[in-house]
Amino acid sequence: MNTSVSVIASVDALPDGWSARQAEPLPPWRGVLMVSPEHFRIAYAINLHMRDGDGGLRAVDPEKARAQWDALARVYESIGYPVRVLRGQEGLPDMVFAANQSFPFPRNGGDSVLLSRMRHEQRAAEIPAFEDWFRGRGTFMVPRPDDAPYCEGAGDLLWVPGRRVLLGGYGFRTDREALDEVAAATGARVLALRLTDERFYHLDTCIAPLDGTRALWVPTAFDDSGTALLHRVFDRLIEVSEDEAANALACNAHCPDGRSVIIEAAAEGTRRALEAEGFRVFPVETSEFLKSGGSVFCMKQMLF
Repeated sequence: MNTSVSVIASVDALPDGWSARQAEPLPPWRGVLMVSPEHFRIAYAINLHMRDGDGGLRAVDPEKARAQWDALARVYESIGYPVRVLRGQEGLPDMVFAANQSFPFPRNGGDSVLLSRMRHEQRAAEIPAFEDWFRGRGTFMVPRPDDAPYCEGAGDLLWVPGRRVLLGGYGFRTDREALDEVAAATGARVLALRLTDERFYHLDTCIAPLDGTRALWVPTAFDDSGTALLHRVFDRLIEVSEDEAANALACNAHCPDGRSVIIEAAAEGTRRALEAEGFRVFPVETSEFLKSGGSVFCMKQMLF
């Protein structure tokens, strides 16, 4: 591992004149990994979204969830990203949120993956299925001890589009110490962003990089240092309304190619803002998955 690569926690720690656009380019994505939803339900509460107004667990409509999952997969296929499917497992209802269990990355001419260590024991058993899947593809597995810091994959690790620079969220699910491990493994500079609002427990719920210059975001989800770093990375941060951020997870949108944005259909104001910016927007319904605190970005893992 390259331990010389730093984690940056404040603008003052960046080199003079630094810009993400100067960083090494990333290869394009080759496809999408999704986990089939037949076992998806809400069996416990590990975030604020999973309970209704009376404090009970929200109920999922399995047929509706399947239809929504299928529709999302079709959108990815339609914009040029083949979907590979890992079968969900009984007793692992959150396994369908495929962004969290791993972090694939290109390194030294091949594919590598950093497997997650999940914060909540209810999700820990999801990891072996992903390990087996990546091993079956011949992916290099970054060694991690059993007591490694908590790190929840692409839920808290987002590439600045097209560049070997990572936004690293920490505070609720991922440990700050894990970001040092990520920087060393990937060879990427990691910008450390402390999350401050438990409604936005993963980084992918409060910021959505769109291209090299623009991103959707929820300003109240970050502290002052994180806000300053994000303004240094992106020329334009498009603020999402409080309602759409919390209730439609508008920042869990995904723009895999710098042009096409897939977003929860209920986030109508954010959709209009994206269209005004010139993006091609694909609204999809993820209402059943929103009940569990996830939407578009959570439901897939991008593959190099």
